[in-house]
Amino acid sequence: MRTGIAIAAGLLLGFGLDRALGDPRRGHPVAGFGSAAMKVERLTYRDSRVAGVVHEIVLVGAVSGLGIGLRRAVAGRALGAAVLTAAATWTVLGGTSLARTGRDMADRLESGDIDGARALLPSLCGRDPEVLDADGLARAALESIAENTSDATVAPLFWGAVAGVPGLLAYRAINTLDAMIGYRNDRYRNFGWAAARTDDVANLAPARVSGLITTALAPVVGGRPADAWRAWRRDAAKHPSPNAGVAEASMAGALGVTLGGRTEYRHGAELRPTLGDGPIPRVRDLRRAVRLSEAVQVATVVAAATAAYLRRR
Repeated sequence: MRTGIAIAAGLLLGFGLDRALGDPRRGHPVAGFGSAAMKVERLTYRDSRVAGVVHEIVLVGAVSGLGIGLRRAVAGRALGAAVLTAAATWTVLGGTSLARTGRDMADRLESGDIDGARALLPSLCGRDPEVLDADGLARAALESIAENTSDATVAPLFWGAVAGVPGLLAYRAINTLDAMIGYRNDRYRNFGWAAARTDDVANLAPARVSGLITTALAPVVGGRPADAWRAWRRDAAKHPSPNAGVAEASMAGALGVTLGGRTEYRHGAELRPTLGDGPIPRVRDLRRAVRLSEAVQVATVVAAATAAYLRRR
C-alpha cells in the first residue's frame, strides 16, 4: 500500500468512525489538550502579545512534534500509517456531533421546548441563550453550523490531506487555542492575539474550500449555486472574521435566508452585518442547514482523500 493510499484510506476510515461513533464521550484527546493548555497558561500568561506568541509556539509546537514522531514511528508501514491517520482523523473531527446537536436543537424548538433549546445552545456557540426567542435560537444555531462545518470538518480534512497526521493534530491544537483564548476581552486582548491570528491563517484556504463546496451543493437543500456565490462575493467581507464570513455568507445564500444582525453575547450585544437575502431563518431552515452541512462534509472527505492520494502516490 503506497503512502498516498494509506493517507487517503485513513482519512476515509477516520471520517467513517466519526459518522458512526461521534466524539468519544470520555477521555477525548482534545479535552485533554484543553486541560493541558490551561495548566500551561498559568505559567505563560502575561498581558502581552509576546507571552501569547510563546504560549502558542509551546503548545502547537508540542502537538506538531507529537504528530511528526507518530508519523516517523509508522514510516514504511502503510497499514500502520492508515490506522494512525484514521485515529487522528476521528480525534480531530467534530462534524457528526455538530449535525446531531443541530438536529436536537430543531427537535426542541419544534416541540416548543424553548428552555431545553436554550440549555443546548452553549454547546454550539457563545451567544446568550436567555435573551433569545425561538427564531433567535434557530439563527444562532444555524450560524454556528455554517461556521463549524468549516472549522470542525473541512479544515482538519484539508490539513490532513496536506500534511497527514501532523497537519490534523496541529490544526486542532490551533483551533482549540483560538476557542479558549482568542477573545478581545480584557484578559485575552493581547495574550490571545497570536492564537486568533494563527487560527485565521490556518483557516484561510479551508474556509474558501468550504464556501466553494457549499455553493456547489446548494441544490441539495433547494438552493441555487448562483445565489450562494453572490452572497459570498457581496457579503463575506462585511463579517469581522475573514473566514467565518465566507462560511456564513455562502450558507445564507444557499438557504435563501438572511444571517447576521443584532447578536447577543454574555458580555453584551454586537450589531453584525447582514449576510444573504431572504427572511430570517426558521426552524425548518436549521434542518436544511444540517442537511447541507452533512453533504459538504461527505464531499470534503472525498476531495481530501483524492488529493492525498494524488499528492503522495
